[in-house]
Amino acid sequence: MNRAQKMEAFGKLLDVMDDLREKCPWDRKQTFLSLRNLTIEETYELTDAILQEDMQATREELGDLILHIVFYARMAEEQNHFDIGDVLETIVQKLIHRHPHIYGDVKVNDEEEVKQNWEQLKLREGKKSLLEGVPIGLPALIKALRLQEKTAQVGFQWSDVSDVWGKVEEELDEFKETLLQEASGSPEREEEFGDLLFSLVNLSRYLKIDPETALERTNRKFKSRFEYIEKHAPDDLHKLTLDEMDELWNEAKKVEPRER
Repeated sequence: MNRAQKMEAFGKLLDVMDDLREKCPWDRKQTFLSLRNLTIEETYELTDAILQEDMQATREELGDLILHIVFYARMAEEQNHFDIGDVLETIVQKLIHRHPHIYGDVKVNDEEEVKQNWEQLKLREGKKSLLEGVPIGLPALIKALRLQEKTAQVGFQWSDVSDVWGKVEEELDEFKETLLQEASGSPEREEEFGDLLFSLVNLSRYLKIDPETALERTNRKFKSRFEYIEKHAPDDLHKLTLDEMDELWNEAKKVEPRER
């Protein structure tokens, strides 16, 4: 599509949203709160499509997510708060302001300097803390990564990956100590395990591995292999020994497609 066709397509979406809000009983009933969980679901469906590298599904899920954005803006317009034009203008102005190396006279050498400038500009805009923009409701693994990424912008990080390895080993030793000294389920054991996970997330950042994606790929691999065991088990799973299930697990590893 050319620019005019893209603008026309967006206009059609706005027209359809107007029709739905005025004529459809379900769409008329929706509120910001009623859509919230559905928006979260749509976001996860998009991430599933991305992980599967399914571009047709990604295209569809992006449309669903854009619909939700237009839906929220339409409801806000009905309440005289703002409309979709205000939403778009706000993000345009924010992007221009936070990219002075494109729209101003600031010089940057690499991606890291771009990120540092971004965080500094956010603080000048009135943010009280560098970490203020990290949502409370983020999944803990992603939140750990975002906290570390943001504090790294002001130099709060190890200088070398060997130091990060050392911290992982330190946290692992401390967790092992709780296994020997603390009762099962104790707050100390949970705390040390959390510290260990946090240090592993930090290690993934230094190694340029996305921990959420890495863990999700392992989740999918585990699910696929266990489903192979269920499918090929000669008897009820409860009657199989661990060695028998492990043999089927190894078979599954041999036949599964390689991750790209």
